[in-house]
Order: sequence, then structure tokens, then C-alpha cells
Amino acid sequence: MIGKLSFGIIALVLGAMLFCGAVSAEKVDNLGEHSADRLLIATTTSLDATKLLDLLEEKFKEETGATVEHVAVGTGQAIEIAKNCDADIVMVHDRVAEDKFIDEGFGVDRRVFGYNYFLLVGPENDPAKVAGLNGTAAFMAIEKATAEDPSVVFVSRGDNSGTHSREKLLWKWGGYDYAEINSSEWYREAGAGMGPTLTMTDELQGYTLTDSASWGTFESNLSLVPLVENDENFLNVYAVMRVSEEKCPDVNTEMAKKWINFMISDEVQDILSTYGVEKNGVPYFNPGRGSAEVMGVTVEETTDKVA
Repeated sequence: MIGKLSFGIIALVLGAMLFCGAVSAEKVDNLGEHSADRLLIATTTSLDATKLLDLLEEKFKEETGATVEHVAVGTGQAIEIAKNCDADIVMVHDRVAEDKFIDEGFGVDRRVFGYNYFLLVGPENDPAKVAGLNGTAAFMAIEKATAEDPSVVFVSRGDNSGTHSREKLLWKWGGYDYAEINSSEWYREAGAGMGPTLTMTDELQGYTLTDSASWGTFESNLSLVPLVENDENFLNVYAVMRVSEEKCPDVNTEMAKKWINFMISDEVQDILSTYGVEKNGVPYFNPGRGSAEVMGVTVEETTDKVA
């Protein structure tokens, strides 16, 4: 898909990755050094971009004395890091990938700590006329509009992240074969996190799917606008789980259990209920506490402490 991108756009994305603090391979390698006083987390980019994790890591260190380090990548890559035994904790937002991780014996003690929603954002003039449609209908409208208007493009994260996985589901629910969508000239892949993807979409004046936390973080630098939101298929649930010591004997199991219990504690749930309100008027993430039915999970998944 790189062939579809101009050198200018590639440079733009690389620059945005540096601006947004994309993690290097060296940082990932460093996470592999387990010890009793360090907790290593592989996480999705939205939890990092909002600086929420920085705040939580400081509070966790105050309470436990443990230093917390994290690498922020797409969900697919975060899970691969964990499967390589280079993390103690995974924090992601793709239920299908999470279930597979658990079924393979790597993921243990999954708990749900919060949620937000995806948004479909695009140019204010909305050439595909998606505003007011539901999520699936909007994706169908984009595909149809490309036949008549060559300016209509869709920018995908293209990185096997939770957002990319949801995007692929939305194409599927619209009746499309993703392989055909992926090979279309109007379909562009950033192969990067949400910040660089939004920057690339803004440059191309295209459409993209983003989570609301990332949007709240980056929107002030963009000319794009939200066009479809609050759709039931846009629900975005965040979970935390530890890496099994049976698969990865060197993981810090004791500290990982404490982190899971910390994430579902009243202290953190209270933080989630207000974090981001000062900047955006609404929180970046809604707390999982009391929202099991909304998220489609059991109450126990949001409240039960890990022993």
C-alpha cells in the first residue's frame, strides 16, 4: 500500500510519529528486563497519548514503590510484545484479539476498566455525505462516493490496532470484502498510531476512524470534524490483563495483580470520571464501574479483585 503514498505524505507521517512520541524498537527491547520492583506494560496508544498512564503510573509508584514503564503501540503489536514475554501487563481494546490471547494461554485475569466511543471524522464539506448516517451506512457511503469523486479517500491506521480491527469489522458489516477495500486506490494506510493517522487524514482531507480519547487529544491541531458518533457499533471497551507466568516465567505476577486491582479501584475509576473534562468538557474515558451493561460485560469483570 506504500505505493499509494507520495513521498511528501510519508515524510509527514514520519514527522508526526516523532512529534507524537512513537516508541522505538529499542524501548520495546528494554521492556523485556523483568524485575520485582518494575512493572512492564504493553498498551494501546490512546492511553498513552492522553497522558493518563503517566498519571496512573506515578500514583501506583507512590502506593507500591514499583516503577512502571510502558510501550504504546497498536493492540495487535501490544499483544505480540506480551506473547514474546516482554511485558507483565497488557491494556488494549479489541475483544476478539483479547479472547484469542486468553485462549492461547497467555492472558490471565482480564478486567474491564473503562470505555469510550469511536468517531468517524472527515472534512467539514463531507463530500461522501456521511453526516447523520449510522456507522455501517457511513462506510458504505464513503465507498460509493469514491466512484464519482476522486477526492474522497479513507485513511486507515493499517497497523492491526484495536481501531484498525473495528474499522475492518465495519467494512464487513457493510457487506464488503476487506481485501478488496484494502486494494482500492482511494484507501490509504498510515501504518502508524492514531496521532500520525489523523495528521495524514487532515493533509489528505479524507475520512478516518478514531477513538474519542485520541480525538480529544489531537483535534485542536486538525481541520477535520466529527461526522458520525454515538453509534452502537462504535462502542470501544478497554481491558487490562496480566501475562501468564506459565507461558512467561519471568513476569512480575505479584505486581501485575496489584496493577489490575488498581485499575478497577475506586481511586482510578474516580480519576477516569473526570480526566479530560477540563480540556474537552467530557472525560477521555468513561469509568467501567457501574457500566457493565453498557459495555456488554459482567459486573464481575469490572469489580472482582484478583487474588
